[in-house]
Amino acid sequence: MARRGRRVAISLIVVLVVLSGLLVAADRVAAYAAEKTIAKKVAQQTKDLGIESSAPEVTIGGFPFLTQVADGRYQDIAIVLRNVSKNGVTLPVLDVHATGITATMDTLMSGNGPVTADKVVGTGTVRYDSVRAVVNQPGLELTESGGRLRLRWPVTISGQQVTATAVGDVTVNAGTVQLKVSDIKAEGITLPAIAQRLLDDYAKKLSVAINLQLLPFHLRLESVRALPEGLAISASAQGVPISG
Repeated sequence: MARRGRRVAISLIVVLVVLSGLLVAADRVAAYAAEKTIAKKVAQQTKDLGIESSAPEVTIGGFPFLTQVADGRYQDIAIVLRNVSKNGVTLPVLDVHATGITATMDTLMSGNGPVTADKVVGTGTVRYDSVRAVVNQPGLELTESGGRLRLRWPVTISGQQVTATAVGDVTVNAGTVQLKVSDIKAEGITLPAIAQRLLDDYAKKLSVAINLQLLPFHLRLESVRALPEGLAISASAQGVPISG
């Protein structure tokens, strides 16, 4: 009897393990289907905004997924967009995290209806080649040092060809990146006063606004800082549609 009891117990354990595995598999299959649905809707939204990018990579956080479906409330949705570009400005990667997401089961499975988030945060880096394209100064080199931009470019002043250098600071103003250039000098030489004044005129020419119209989900720019690889940006929005 004892041996038979052990066999029954082992059989029950095996059944429970198999059922647990099937439930986990079903949960992951459902999550994958929902991720594909959201990815399609995000792709359509970026297309409607005139934003070019690779296919969105969507991951729905939290486990189990089916429990969240029953509540119609989801912990976190991570969206990765690669090679995001518009109007000559490119983000190699835009990482988006949405929290406090609300959606019905039908919406996540069929795509019919909205997916809204309490808060969305986006981060990315604007490479310096995009900044140079906006500044539009031939031969311009951009590097970072101590959190500030260093500018270097060839220029002819009063018939003399020199290499100009300057310092650039980046800030956020009205949702755009503002580049302010100052401390312009001729590299290795001291120019006469009149020639220096002509060189100083470049401060206004090179101080530009970089409008990041490539941010989806109503993301509004909050901060920017210069890094060796480019301008790191952070943006956020509240109460916005992820899709729909």
